[in-house]
Amino acid sequence: MPHLSELLLVFVTYFVATASPGPSNMAIMGTAMRSGRRAALALAGGVIVSSMTWALLAAGGILSFMATFAELLIVLKIAGGLYLLWLAWKAGKSALRPAPRVDPASQPVVHYGKLFRQGVLMHILNPKAILTWVSIMSVTLTPGADASVLPDVIGGCAAICVGVFGGYALLFSTPVMVALYQRVQRTLDAVLAACFALAGVRLLLSRS
Repeated sequence: MPHLSELLLVFVTYFVATASPGPSNMAIMGTAMRSGRRAALALAGGVIVSSMTWALLAAGGILSFMATFAELLIVLKIAGGLYLLWLAWKAGKSALRPAPRVDPASQPVVHYGKLFRQGVLMHILNPKAILTWVSIMSVTLTPGADASVLPDVIGGCAAICVGVFGGYALLFSTPVMVALYQRVQRTLDAVLAACFALAGVRLLLSRS
């Protein structure tokens, strides 16, 4: 395959960016341990949908156009940073509350649609997602490049996206991880709050 090296570069880059610890991964981990597999998959589904939305916009050249407007990226930074700080506040409140006794007969209702929307917002408001896909397309769509490689890039990245985020949801919803969460719930919620707060502040203060 003449474009195998380019595809490998894109896939490795996207895998590292996707699998590296970040707000979305941390949120999926926490949701999996706290609310179970289906809830985590709902959240992961939202992240996947927004990621592939950016991919399609990048393929159409729209993101490259958007990235030239610094004002738009600033708006996304502010909105994304404030949203992460709001998630930090929610996780912090959970960490400060005494751990409730687990009653199997009375489990809280999980709103899967709300979790899905949270996943969409977390990724759609992240300007780094725009820049990531702009970088990927700058490698893929070089002058003289064969446009037929584009479906392979999007399809491969979609598979990586589903595998990574879905994998986090499945791994951290296992009985071992759920039992761990029940023992150290407040500590893990505090860690999540700190991660969201740090990511939100860094996004608000970032210059690029």
